[in-house]
Amino acid sequence: MRKGFDALCGVVRGQMQRNPLSGEVFIFMNRPRNTVKVLRWESGGLVIYHKRLEQGRFEEPLYNNHDKSYHLQWTELVMIIQGISMQNRVQRKRYKMG
Repeated sequence: MRKGFDALCGVVRGQMQRNPLSGEVFIFMNRPRNTVKVLRWESGGLVIYHKRLEQGRFEEPLYNNHDKSYHLQWTELVMIIQGISMQNRVQRKRYKMG
């Protein structure tokens, strides 16, 4: 969890085969899942959000074996960061544009 902007961009490009400037959000958790870093491109530059828990753990999102990645909605990410369990959640239907 010592990596900064350049090293995290290197992980995204080299290991994930993704573009860190695409607008996607990239999430990095340590093994004990008490620290999380979120790398995101915003207009004008990259942003790292870093949160370390003093107590407890972040819930691990569901892993997609086909893509070898995690697919989350922004609201799901916020819930994980805030400590809300994703196990028994109910997602209400919402309109999505094409």
